[in-house]
Amino acid sequence: MLDRKLWHADVTETAVMEACGRRLTTLDNPGFCLACGLEVEGVEPDACGYECEACGEEQVYGCEELMMEVAL
Repeated sequence: MLDRKLWHADVTETAVMEACGRRLTTLDNPGFCLACGLEVEGVEPDACGYECEACGEEQVYGCEELMMEVAL
């Protein structure tokens, strides 16, 4: 995982928390690409290092995995 200071600016604590809330209350399974900031659907909550469909980087993480990073 990229160091938090290298995350794309769109992947904020607020965005991650909102995505985790949606995962708990809807059928959404959001994740984020730390390289390009894309919110990706259909990602397991604990996903680590999946390939991004937009930029090709292996920086897609599930919302709950990211929540553990922003909570520190």
